[in-house]
Amino acid sequence: MATYILLSNLTDEGAKTIKKNPGRIQEVNAELERLGVRVTAQYATLGPYDFVNVVEAPDNLTVARVSAEMASRGRVRITTLPAIEIEAFVASLR
Repeated sequence: MATYILLSNLTDEGAKTIKKNPGRIQEVNAELERLGVRVTAQYATLGPYDFVNVVEAPDNLTVARVSAEMASRGRVRITTLPAIEIEAFVASLR
């Protein structure tokens, strides 16, 4: 499985949704699992992004499909970054 970092910002509608139903965050994580992406870490953050999620997915197409699905709902905007484990990166430089 490949690792990806998802940087997300809530839209106004998304902020209203989680204000009314904070449990919606965990519900979305369960939806992601059904779509083939596993959340391994999740943080609410201060600064330019509302959330940082570390996820595992089998490939770029899966994570792109999931990002598009989530964005199409109009409640979140996602920036997706493929991540490389440091050990693998260092080994590739040798």
